[in-house]
Amino acid sequence: MKMDSLLESTIEEAKEGLAEGGIPIGSVLAYNNKIIGRGHNRRIQKGSTILHAEIDAIENSGRESAHLFKESTLYTTLSPCSMCTGAILLYKIHHVVIGENLNFQGEEDLLESRGVKVDVVNNVECINLMKDFILNNSELWNEDIGEK
Repeated sequence: MKMDSLLESTIEEAKEGLAEGGIPIGSVLAYNNKIIGRGHNRRIQKGSTILHAEIDAIENSGRESAHLFKESTLYTTLSPCSMCTGAILLYKIHHVVIGENLNFQGEEDLLESRGVKVDVVNNVECINLMKDFILNNSELWNEDIGEK
């Protein structure tokens, strides 16, 4: 799969999360351009404090070798928060493609300082999904980023 297709898969995950009543953030983990894990923010749906999209995608990839994670790329619709950045660093994922960082700027500088390649594409659909969600669900959004 090409980067555009992989990013489209993250958007599908985000939309699925929104349809379930959750926060529209999606993520996929790809090895050799093939999806090995996919997920979306399920904090609301599962009553979880930590089930962000990136964590869900990594979890859904299963127990993989450290080598596989080191050679994988994580795609996410939104800039990763501190928690998700920690998981990316822990598993030494070498490349992160971010759908957008205008509505929320996560720990991109930390990722880059630790040698992770970060590409921000500022995809219009990703931007609008989050902008609309934050506008209409500010309490849930603030809870998700630890502001409440």
